[in-house]
Amino acid sequence: MAKIVNREIGLHQPPFIIAEMSGNHNHSLERALQIVEAAAKSGAHALKIQTYTPDTMTLDLDECEFHISDPNSLWAGTSLYKLYGKAYTPWEWHKPIFDRARELGLIAFSTPFDATSVEFLETLNVPCYKIASFENTDLPLIRRVAATGKPLIISTGMATVAELDDTVHAARNAGCRDLILLKCTSTYPSTAKHSNLVTIPHLRELFDCEVGLSDHTLGVGVSVASIALGATVIEKHFTLNRSDGGVDSAFSMEPAEMAQLVIESERAWQALGQVIYGTTEPEQKSIQFRRSLYIVQDMKAGDVLTSKNVRAIRPGLGLPPKYLDVVLGMVFTRNVERGTALSWEFIG
Repeated sequence: MAKIVNREIGLHQPPFIIAEMSGNHNHSLERALQIVEAAAKSGAHALKIQTYTPDTMTLDLDECEFHISDPNSLWAGTSLYKLYGKAYTPWEWHKPIFDRARELGLIAFSTPFDATSVEFLETLNVPCYKIASFENTDLPLIRRVAATGKPLIISTGMATVAELDDTVHAARNAGCRDLILLKCTSTYPSTAKHSNLVTIPHLRELFDCEVGLSDHTLGVGVSVASIALGATVIEKHFTLNRSDGGVDSAFSMEPAEMAQLVIESERAWQALGQVIYGTTEPEQKSIQFRRSLYIVQDMKAGDVLTSKNVRAIRPGLGLPPKYLDVVLGMVFTRNVERGTALSWEFIG
């Protein structure tokens, strides 16, 4: 069990849904606030942004490894510096975004990418922090965030078990008490095939903490499926409309989809229930519609029971069908009408 503000996170609670704004504000504070409002209306429980500047992320170079040359990348043809310049959330926007989120009942927090962003976020009294997959091996950053004593969510994309062990130990040794790991596939968008959700219970067993999913696939299917494997947190990128464009719009949810995710993930959680066999309370009225043995012809005392005059049919008020082979060949001890539920008192 973990706790963020007054919200308990765990297997006995409905899934905690995080709407990730990322760079989908398209450098408009008005749009950013509209995204906050849409996230709240959709039923999401939290709103997350990212805190960095291009200079805290990389160098202003557009050559070699600083240039995105992969033709399959959503961001091919630009430099890392220019991409982060397009995607970052101006620091002066943080307070109005957080204030609006809190007014609407959302838990608002951010992903810091260096010590200066942590220090800035501390001045805004954020309730928790998120570490992105690409920073999950940055142990100095993790120690700095954990030292705040606030809940810490860490995406596990690309990390080996050994790296995650270092990460978790660094967080816990630096003061983190509420730790949540998110299974993540660091491709944009990702596919169901590469989601490997069965890792979720393994992560829980290995590190004895809450585990969720940072989901970059399209639609709600993968996220909903993760609930059955014990995911207690779901993070999805969120935008007003994919057609508006934006650095992350291609793999972001629209408001109607987020609302569906909130509903279906909680429905999946409710469906897990507990290990149970036999008749549940709601099923009591359905028992009468089971099959049972019925007399299907008018019979007289002394007649022999055969497969022609006794059958297993609905409803279920007669002897169970398992007794059919037992009663065949026995005789009726009284006259019985067609449509009578077979009982031991009629035969001998």
